[in-house]
Amino acid sequence: MKPRILILSFSEIQSDPRVMRQVRLLESRSTLTVAGHGAAPQSSCEFVSVPRKISKFTTKLSSAITLLLSQFERHYWKQFEVRAAQDLLGGLTFDLIIANDIAALPIALLLAKGKPVMADCHEYSPREFEDKLLWRLVFGRYQNYLCRVYLPLASDVSTVCWGIANAYRENFKISPIVVVNAPPYQRLNPSPIKSGKIRMVHHGAALRSRRLEVLIDLMTHLDSRFELDLMLMESDFSYMRHMIERAANNPRIRFVPPVRMEDICSRINSYDLGVYILPPTNFNHEYSLPNKLFEYIQARLAVAVGPSPEMSRIVRRYELGVVSSSFNPSDLATELMKITDEKLMTFKEAAHAASKELSYESSAKILLNRVGGSLGIAGLDFS
Repeated sequence: MKPRILILSFSEIQSDPRVMRQVRLLESRSTLTVAGHGAAPQSSCEFVSVPRKISKFTTKLSSAITLLLSQFERHYWKQFEVRAAQDLLGGLTFDLIIANDIAALPIALLLAKGKPVMADCHEYSPREFEDKLLWRLVFGRYQNYLCRVYLPLASDVSTVCWGIANAYRENFKISPIVVVNAPPYQRLNPSPIKSGKIRMVHHGAALRSRRLEVLIDLMTHLDSRFELDLMLMESDFSYMRHMIERAANNPRIRFVPPVRMEDICSRINSYDLGVYILPPTNFNHEYSLPNKLFEYIQARLAVAVGPSPEMSRIVRRYELGVVSSSFNPSDLATELMKITDEKLMTFKEAAHAASKELSYESSAKILLNRVGGSLGIAGLDFS
């Protein structure tokens, strides 16, 4: 009999790549239930839609006061989505629950009724938005409390990179495994280069906190060989307008429509180089190891990044591209200008060579072993 597993995440499931990879990994190996926000994913799993409520100002003020008074348990258990999850899932039984992010862990432990709960920490929660004073004052201590009290109760903990795993280990005396945000292996080949032309791409959400304007500034330091396409999801309308206006006088910058998550790698395969420079405005930005880096690799692109420790480690280890000496766009431009046609193709071939090792399949083996361990089942398959 297949084990009964619940994946719980207070996110839009079908647009959450990390959660969707868990779904794909477990949907044929278990009797799988997925609970979270939004529409049901295209999957054979049972989906439970957890509603969320837009809080009024008075509700937000009351919550802030509760947190400032360190009434952390009271705040957690009165949240609308937590109570909704308890109502919708409380009558069900599972052999294992995977709680995504610390926000889902306390309710997952309650729903588990003593069965194992694995916690997947997508980011380092206690310092997630530490660059914002209000967040530090209101939410920082709360997130730290949840981690301190509930993470040791999980049967296993995973996170996205080694720097974040070390922070959890040092501060909460747990031993997380690392499951990187890599997509499944893509059967692609490096696209041919065009001599004297380097076609760059950046894809993702247009979020002000990522300071994507540095990519537009980067282009002012590069010669006519370089073109940049920005494939952005309009997460912040005013910021997107700002980006378009800032790039308006540079004909070598284009904004192209985003595509479905599953189609990203094949869509960007025609480019030469994926670029991302993320100033370390907070702890999670400093140790970012994002989906897009691995999507660039699966698309068989060369890669250009700033000196972010996790991204630069991958780029240097596999010789995939260039790393800037600072987060200043002019310094990244200096490295990019050194790329010849021959070097560009060498980087793309290096991405091709590393694509199997840096695919989700490699991390999936680690995760499956830990899932099996939590369930007391040996081997990678549960059927």
